[in-house]
Amino acid sequence: MNHNEPPIIVGLDIGTTKIAAIAGRKNEHGKLEILGFGRANSNGVQHGQVLNIDQTIKAIQQALLNCYDSNPELEINEVYVGIAGHHIKSLQTRGDIVRQDPETEIQRWEIDQLLNNQRKTFIPAGDQIIDVIPQDFHVDNIQNIKDPVGYNGVKVGANFHIITGDRNAIRNINRAVERSSLVTKDLVLQPLASASAVMSDIDMEAGVAILDIGGGTSDLAVFYEGILKHTAVIPFGGENITNDIRMGLGVLKSQAEAMKVQFGSALADEAKSNAFITIPGLKGMPAKEISVKNLAAIIQARMSEILDFVTYHIKQVGLDSRALNGGIILTGGGSQLKHLIQLTEYTTGLNARIGLPNEHLAPNHIEELKKPMYATCLGLILKGYSDYDHKYKEFAEKFKKVEVPKSLTVIQAEQPEVPVMNVRAEAGERKPKFWDKFKNNLIELFKEEGDQVIR
Repeated sequence: MNHNEPPIIVGLDIGTTKIAAIAGRKNEHGKLEILGFGRANSNGVQHGQVLNIDQTIKAIQQALLNCYDSNPELEINEVYVGIAGHHIKSLQTRGDIVRQDPETEIQRWEIDQLLNNQRKTFIPAGDQIIDVIPQDFHVDNIQNIKDPVGYNGVKVGANFHIITGDRNAIRNINRAVERSSLVTKDLVLQPLASASAVMSDIDMEAGVAILDIGGGTSDLAVFYEGILKHTAVIPFGGENITNDIRMGLGVLKSQAEAMKVQFGSALADEAKSNAFITIPGLKGMPAKEISVKNLAAIIQARMSEILDFVTYHIKQVGLDSRALNGGIILTGGGSQLKHLIQLTEYTTGLNARIGLPNEHLAPNHIEELKKPMYATCLGLILKGYSDYDHKYKEFAEKFKKVEVPKSLTVIQAEQPEVPVMNVRAEAGERKPKFWDKFKNNLIELFKEEGDQVIR
């Protein structure tokens, strides 16, 4: 493989409500062509943390099987995995190195050394560094340098944003991935993955906050003047809203989720006061009449709490509506709530919009992937390509290129009693329009799943 033949990279989003596996490769225009896509309902994950490893493995394997069904030519060995959860923390540090020969130009290895030095930063016992992200560099008295390679100077340094997490939580994710016969290429903080999928360079320069509202957590990333200024994991998400509805209205969890998706609104004032939802009674008990306005009031209360956290974190880093000209970009499954944009603008004082991962997708993508709930998974693939661009020689040895034929008929092989990740379909007689068939396969998977719940 050479640098003109990019690898296939797989993102694995292990979420509280769903697990998604997407395989993609950049085309000659720099857009992602999706070569495989599978998802499964998530079990064993709560608030972004893997608590039951066996259930999580089964869900990962099911997502992989669905991905293989969509494209039997795929071979998935390494994955980029998203990480979130209450345990995630961040801190700011500053590091410098004095150069041996100030007359020579700064080399890339010196920057790598500067980065690696930050991995020795003291952090609380039981925590582990997930990522070290340089914010801005300085060479001697020259400040705010984006890339110091090629400069001359005695001393080079940078400000860093360090992301840490609980060692046991990280170990559980790695175990679940490894026992699914996969290798974790890298762990990526979910709000950073989502940000790369829905944000443009213009957004980054203008100043923007990305809020990824997932099932178990809401993840925040704040960018200003092209620099990552802050990250935070807010311990509430779509599952909390569903549980509030369940407790507040005295219904089953499945009924609460269905009501949230079909009739829910983030603004009680926008809900009709004379509209009611009829819920069947349990075991002969009379049916319940649920007020749509009461439903919206419960949703608004929890969403306002999440947005108050967002306002707090933005103020913590000294930014406000005048600094963040790009406003707030809402993404994740929870961003699809009705009237959420209006509530966000009212609560935070910032302009808001829904972030869709369309900009980086090639024209032949599946409509399902336009939804904001897949922003994290697509962002993980983009993270892989960021690594590839920096170290493509190393990638060349580790990634095996898969040729996707222009035409293919799939004959599903009998599935023996073996772990699902080993199940493959065999190729047989060739027919035209592979991409059409691939797209139809994915659509059929979603029909079979019957999962119309938005999280």
